[in-house]
Amino acid sequence: MVSREVVVKNATGLHARPATLLVKKASSFKSDISVEFNGKKANVKSLIGVLSLGVTKDSKITVIASGDDETHAAEEVVKLIESLEE
Repeated sequence: MVSREVVVKNATGLHARPATLLVKKASSFKSDISVEFNGKKANVKSLIGVLSLGVTKDSKITVIASGDDETHAAEEVVKLIESLEE
C-alpha cells in the first residue's frame, strides 16, 4: 500500500470535469485507488464516490493505492491532481 498527500489547487476542487479526468486516469491502473478527505474515503474509479467527498480548493487529500502497480498509480494520480490548476 502506498499513500501520498496532495493539496487540491483547482478552483472548483474535485468536481465535474476534474473528477471525470481523475476517474479516467485511475481506471487505467490495476490497483485499487482511493482518496481520503475529512475522514471520508472514496474509490477514485467511481465518479459518484469522488464527487460525494466534496473536495474544495486548497483541501489536503490523501491518495491511497494498493495493488500490482500501486506506486506508479499513486504517483500518476497525484501528478494529475497537481496539474488541475485553473
